[in-house]
Amino acid sequence: MKAQRWLMAALVLAAMLVYFVSLGKVPADTQESRAQDRDEPVTRRRAAFIEAYNRGDARAVAGFWAPDADYVDEDGREYKGREAIEKLYEKVFAARKGAKLAIHTTASKILTPDVAVNDGITEVTPADGGPSIAARFTAVLVRKDGEWYLQSVRDASAQPPSNAEHFDDIEWLIGQWAGEADKGESATATYDREDGQNFIVCEFATTLKGIAVVGGTQWIGWDAVNKQVRSWSFYSRGGFGEAIWTKDGDKWVMRTSAQTAEGKKVSAVNIMTRIDDDHMTWQMTKLTVDGESLPDQTPIKLKRVRTDKP
Repeated sequence: MKAQRWLMAALVLAAMLVYFVSLGKVPADTQESRAQDRDEPVTRRRAAFIEAYNRGDARAVAGFWAPDADYVDEDGREYKGREAIEKLYEKVFAARKGAKLAIHTTASKILTPDVAVNDGITEVTPADGGPSIAARFTAVLVRKDGEWYLQSVRDASAQPPSNAEHFDDIEWLIGQWAGEADKGESATATYDREDGQNFIVCEFATTLKGIAVVGGTQWIGWDAVNKQVRSWSFYSRGGFGEAIWTKDGDKWVMRTSAQTAEGKKVSAVNIMTRIDDDHMTWQMTKLTVDGESLPDQTPIKLKRVRTDKP
């Protein structure tokens, strides 16, 4: 496990260096010198780094760091100075050989003529062809004597893309809900985020006198093509459906199309109204089954189920 962490740390650093060495020397003022600095010195510097890394030369690789550089890995371990970073590379090169890396730069900014900041994601593939490992990084680079060096680097676990930001207006739904009525038709619902934060998952049921009659599971997601919230529902009796969500003040209007297990086509407009953080109503309107219209349902009052104990 320690060897893997060393490998991950050093390969993250190496990946950043692949991007970093492409900066090469700082261009001079004339067009001719800028072209020269872009080509031969940059190519030579990049090639020197790759050669040093591929042959496992920790000292040469560490030379791309400033003498007083510091590095903090994703577990919070700090390495101060070029000597400490060189020792880290020595351990990595002794433990693992032949790993391949790729880097995806997400942001690059020149703060001053001598200071730059780069953000990105590294992807490391082991020599044996096993699964790759990704990590995020932020690197501060400084120019010294005409060359760019890594001065300070922080890395962290890479998180997969998430649509969580698009759920801000329905974040209040997270938790358990139950009907306020003890008699007659009511409902229960539990909303939770799935692990990747790309969906909100709801387990729901319609109840009659407190007994579940029919229920199902609903997945709420973001439609990146049409830029809107959508949901997909799977009912316990075998039917399924989908809905387009539209926000209207404190209401969410869900235009739903579905089909039953028997093949009947169903359409409806469901209206969910937020009263406050702990209360809402749910109403099914404009319900049709195989084209036949049915009366609107009476709104069902729901309240949040508090599970925290005093």
